[in-house]
Amino acid sequence: MTQRFAARLRTVLFCLLAFGLLSPLATAGATEAGHGRSPYSLLQMNVCSSGYAGCYPGTEYPKIVDEVVAKIKANNVNAVTLNEACSGDVAQVAARTRYHYRFATVIYNGAPLACKTPEGRGFFGNAVLTKDAIRASQDAPYSVFSGVEQRRWLCVTTARGVDVCTSHLSTDGETPGTTNSVQCAELTAVLAARHRPTIFAGDVNRHASCAPKRQWTLTDAAAAKDPGIQHSYGTLAAPRAEIEPTTYTDHDALVVRAELRH
Repeated sequence: MTQRFAARLRTVLFCLLAFGLLSPLATAGATEAGHGRSPYSLLQMNVCSSGYAGCYPGTEYPKIVDEVVAKIKANNVNAVTLNEACSGDVAQVAARTRYHYRFATVIYNGAPLACKTPEGRGFFGNAVLTKDAIRASQDAPYSVFSGVEQRRWLCVTTARGVDVCTSHLSTDGETPGTTNSVQCAELTAVLAARHRPTIFAGDVNRHASCAPKRQWTLTDAAAAKDPGIQHSYGTLAAPRAEIEPTTYTDHDALVVRAELRH
């Protein structure tokens, strides 16, 4: 019965191809999708939420929090990376979306920086949120930083065995010898050391990539707001970038859609 069905299926596919009703690419894509790939997507946003930056009035807090939640739900992403976030706001986003999260507090003038206007929103830093449970996380500062803000990277490992990472690099330019360029090289090493399927996204404040060899690079170069400095790197298959305009932050959102090999 199985052999007879398979023979009939081959005959039907041959006829469809012969009459131009089905393309070879479509059949190849269907075959590949059936052999161990599943969609994996990520949303990257810089939310300018500390309360100190010049961009903060534009967030019309708490409207920026509502916008993040709305974009997560609209895109139904597997992972979210947030820069310039506040720990209390991230906890609220996680509760409203039922995502898991980890937060990396940024040290400012030697101590955690409490977000303000309003107060009580926790500390300033970066976050990763995921649909899947988080099994482990790592974060660490870079060896150098400019000014009073200690920049950090953050990576989590999900129950599906995917590493999701983020970072927010310094703003002193990307020419050799700058703090940003040193941080970029250190980020390259961090990502190169990951041995699981990996996806990174963050505001790297530069146009040149920090991706290791054998990892792709996507950027928000098509964004209307401050284009080209939010990047995504990774090892997942068939990556593509989408730009979503934002209302309550000074960067557009970067959505990455890729495929996870099984």
